[in-house]
Amino acid sequence: MIKKLKLILDFIKIEHTLFALPFAYLGAFLAKKGMIDLRTLILIAIAFTGLRTTAMTLNRIIDRDIDALNPRTANRHLPAGLLSLNDAYAIVFVSLTIYFLSAYLINKTAFILSPIPAITAYIYPYMKRYTVLSHYILGLNLSFAPMGGWIAVTNSFDILGKDLPAFAIGVAVMFWVAGFDMIYAIQDYDFDIKHNLHSFPAKYGIKASKIMALINHLIFFSLLSYSIVHFFDSSIVIFLGLLTILGILAIEHYVVNYGKDDRAIQVAFFYMNAMISSALFTFVFLALLL
Repeated sequence: MIKKLKLILDFIKIEHTLFALPFAYLGAFLAKKGMIDLRTLILIAIAFTGLRTTAMTLNRIIDRDIDALNPRTANRHLPAGLLSLNDAYAIVFVSLTIYFLSAYLINKTAFILSPIPAITAYIYPYMKRYTVLSHYILGLNLSFAPMGGWIAVTNSFDILGKDLPAFAIGVAVMFWVAGFDMIYAIQDYDFDIKHNLHSFPAKYGIKASKIMALINHLIFFSLLSYSIVHFFDSSIVIFLGLLTILGILAIEHYVVNYGKDDRAIQVAFFYMNAMISSALFTFVFLALLL
């Protein structure tokens, strides 16, 4: 039983929750302008984990035949037979149920809007078969994190009014994710060309992908800076936070451009981006406390 649980946790890559859960809390804390109550704090974590688990599992199910052909992914759980397809469908059912139930318990607006992220999570794995915009569809799916956090506190979402900070940060997250997903896709450059998959590297080349990833991250940083600085007015903590994030982005792109193997991409993909979301949340939380 413990061995099976370890396989499931590895299958859904629970550690990748670090990418965007801080953005969900960021939206909630900004809406509250301070610390949220314990119930909302827990429900956001449960809802987000449920949705992210659903998204990851759907991706693994839909891509299982492609993963089996790719030497880099052939040892993943489904193509390698470590978990069965029925196991994967059971994970989707349980995680999706947890997500919708959590959204229902959060508030009415969260529950009404909850199908939208679930639908984009289902659509995303198919997009790489048709368009390079797949990177932005993935980004769209994670962009709901700060918006969802804001909704969890306010029980409303008016993107043209008071909810503009959450929307702007959500758009910023979309460009952030699209950028690092283009970097990640470089690993499968030859495979994607051979199998007619529409990743940005396969379509436009590795050099263009690195440049486009940088452009996406500059857009991310610009939107994020505008939103956060506008919200806090003048805050030395926020300026230090943004400076830290800019530094992490610079290191990430240095590693991608001058690293000598796929290990550099793995470092840039996971560690650097987990640091970005965690650093942003930490500095915003400190600024709210002060």
